[in-house]
Amino acid sequence: MDASTREFVRRRAAGRCEYCLLPQESSELTHHIEHIVARQHGGRDDADNLALACHRCNLHKGPNLTAIDPVTREVVGLFHPRSSAWADHFVLEDGRIIGITAVGRATVQLLAMNDARRVELRTQIRSLGSQL
Repeated sequence: MDASTREFVRRRAAGRCEYCLLPQESSELTHHIEHIVARQHGGRDDADNLALACHRCNLHKGPNLTAIDPVTREVVGLFHPRSSAWADHFVLEDGRIIGITAVGRATVQLLAMNDARRVELRTQIRSLGSQL
């Protein structure tokens, strides 16, 4: 993947993790350019298959394409930042991300989006008046 593609992905995401919304400036580690469909599953390096992800979301997601919805216990696809709108699957409440669909719930659980540190960071960002 070339530098211009990486820069395009970062700009398109406005420097925020496309899964948990954590801004790059709130993270000690550089956000990753993540393959939505992992290479091992045939994913390519084109921009439609790339997303900006904080290190925690990227490491929890790994090569997974699906997860189990904690409500229905059914296997569902994970949130896909290129083909779905974030607000169709999630809401933000007091620093916590709540899945409002099976895809949202499964993604929140698999990516551990509400671990204590990320909730704390999102709460701090909102209290400073920044947009999330």
